[in-house]
Parts: sequence; C-alpha cells; structure tokens
Amino acid sequence: MRWIIYILFTILYALTTLYGLGPVLLADGSFRERMLTLAIVLLVYAGITWWLRSMLKRLGRR
Repeated sequence: MRWIIYILFTILYALTTLYGLGPVLLADGSFRERMLTLAIVLLVYAGITWWLRSMLKRLGRR
C-alpha cells in the first residue's frame, strides 16, 4: 500500500513542478506576478507534503 502512495505523490510533485514552476521561471509577466505565483506554488508544495506525511502516519498506526 505504501508504494501506491509514493507513486501517487511522486506524480503530484511532478505535475506541480511542471505546471507550477514553469510559469514562475518562463513567464514574461512582471516580477510581482512571478513572486505571487511562486508563493502559491510553495503553498501547494507544503500542502502536498503535509498530506503525504499525514497519510504515512496513518498507515504506520495500523
């Protein structure tokens, strides 16, 4: 069961990197727009990481 979770979260991290950091690095918007996008992407990363840690803790208790 753990390997399914690891695969799922690897896919989530890869999609977040592709569609989140791409606009930050390659966008032709203003500096402020890039920083706002970066802040949102970092929050998404933090949310995914929190979700992964809570799932692994829940599996460890069983």
